[in-house]
Amino acid sequence: MIYRVFNASLCMALLVATSSVRAELTIEKVFGPDIPGGEYKHPASIGELANGDLYIAYYGGEGEYKGDTAVFGSRREKGKTSWSLPTTIADTPDRADGNGVIWQEPGGATWLFYVCRYGKTWADSVIKYKYSHDNGHTWTDSEMLTFERGMMVRSQPIQLFDGDFLVPIYQEKGTDAKAIGAQSSSLFARYHKKTKEWSFTNKVHSRIGNIQPSVVQLDQNKLIAFCRRGGIYGPLLDGFIVRTESRDGGKTWALGEDTSFPNPNSAVDLIKLKNGHLVMIYNNSNQAKRNPLTMRVSTDQGQTWPAARDIVNTPDDEQGYPFIIQTADGRINGVYTSQKRTVVNHFVLDESDIK
Repeated sequence: MIYRVFNASLCMALLVATSSVRAELTIEKVFGPDIPGGEYKHPASIGELANGDLYIAYYGGEGEYKGDTAVFGSRREKGKTSWSLPTTIADTPDRADGNGVIWQEPGGATWLFYVCRYGKTWADSVIKYKYSHDNGHTWTDSEMLTFERGMMVRSQPIQLFDGDFLVPIYQEKGTDAKAIGAQSSSLFARYHKKTKEWSFTNKVHSRIGNIQPSVVQLDQNKLIAFCRRGGIYGPLLDGFIVRTESRDGGKTWALGEDTSFPNPNSAVDLIKLKNGHLVMIYNNSNQAKRNPLTMRVSTDQGQTWPAARDIVNTPDDEQGYPFIIQTADGRINGVYTSQKRTVVNHFVLDESDIK
């Protein structure tokens, strides 16, 4: 495979991968450290709105633990190629806000879930949310999802077969900034459409802890989720993506178990396509670096994942926090961050490009 870097207008850097059997993959640099709001831009999420616009939300500021960080949003209007200058969409005065997750409720509101930190580490954070009835142009006041400390959000919600929403969340335990505590766990917040009330599932524990679950529903009763492992941030030969499942429509969840997919203590994303196939994206390594960024496809509800493709593999850089969606045109759109968490990148490809 040969990579060629191009310079394009509107400050976009395009990376084109060519292959004799695969279609071209275009990776677009959307925002860099030159964009106002601070150099730090990480992690990012992407959503397609009801009017066809694409919307990116990300955590921005001077650094992960520096200053009054905020959640920023940017829009690419349907039919256009440029993204709007990011604007602040969530900012608690004198607090650090981050991990913005944008999600369009099918046929309804646009939701923004995010984290607000009330102490020195993520173990002191809580989850807030707000929503929009005009495709993200204006937002409601923020509300608290939970007051329990250490709770965070990172992955996109899904609408269950019964109409309720399931929001993947997690709780970080411990005060060591160099490791994810073994008691850190994943769980899910359920929004009951009829009563407009929230409830919470049991916490999913595993061998060395797990966080940041990403979930899909396979049938009326069965759901599966893949989670980022806990433990140290350095190399860990037995560090793997953690899997959990529910057999009762997402109400209760099994203990987390290691998969065969390596994980360098980094985020993983999982979606179900319209044809029922599953797509996973993750850093395929158990070393400390968050690369390569690999995408896999399963056509048998997650039992096997034979089709794979490295989206990008830059050894002297990291490609972290991937977030993918399937847009109305059937294509897979994704974002990830790079260059020491200062650049948000956007890519597009088809399922057939992975195979």
